[in-house]
Amino acid sequence: MSGLSSERLSIRAGGRLIVDGVDCTVAPGSLTALIGPNGAGKSTLLRALAAVERPESGTVSFDDRDLFGLPRRERARLVALVEQDAATELALTVESVVSLGRVPHLSVWQPMDAASRAVVDSAIAAVGMREFARREFVTLSGGERQRVLLAKAIAQEPALLLLDEPTNHLDIRAQLATLALLRDIATAGTTVLAALHDLTLAAAWCDSVIVLHEGRVVAAGPTDATLTPALIREVYGVDATVLKHPDSGRSVIALDLPSPPLS
Repeated sequence: MSGLSSERLSIRAGGRLIVDGVDCTVAPGSLTALIGPNGAGKSTLLRALAAVERPESGTVSFDDRDLFGLPRRERARLVALVEQDAATELALTVESVVSLGRVPHLSVWQPMDAASRAVVDSAIAAVGMREFARREFVTLSGGERQRVLLAKAIAQEPALLLLDEPTNHLDIRAQLATLALLRDIATAGTTVLAALHDLTLAAAWCDSVIVLHEGRVVAAGPTDATLTPALIREVYGVDATVLKHPDSGRSVIALDLPSPPLS
């Protein structure tokens, strides 16, 4: 397997180039963070990598298959995208929303069978929402909705999972649980790419990072080698110290505003 790759991917919106000639790769079975400042083009790039938004130019492939060339149903069995604040105002229960992840695997008139119901139940349990299964989705908090949408994507059983700020709206414990779950999903063989704002979460949990700035990839590679103080200062305009947690050995990034120049 060759994982996810894009070549010379460019996307324009409102006359402005949002994604500018992006080449990127995500190794199969890895957890990779897509990072960069607000407005860098992360959400737009994720939508193109999921073949949801067609680029002005360039290609996207997964395991050597052109994602834009696949029939929609076949692509939906292969790729899942969890967007920020993607929601429905329909009166659906949590269980019903997660069950939508099984649609690509069922024929038009085929009811949910026992195997699909087991997949849905397992996905709901994986994100810690079992006690909410009968609740209406619209009654949930932002963080609870985020976990349900992740469960829906897990129920889809994709080979490629793309997530736009999956820790958005979550408290600290839920953030850590979500990254641990994504780590397990990648270890089990799914290729995972997640846009993250929190650099410490990216450093602690992800195999690799792709750094996007002003629509261009400015760095990519193994997390520890790529996410350096020099790069963080260049891209984010802040000073950084990269430390190691004394117990887990995971990287911890301490951030501060740069000192003003001496007068």
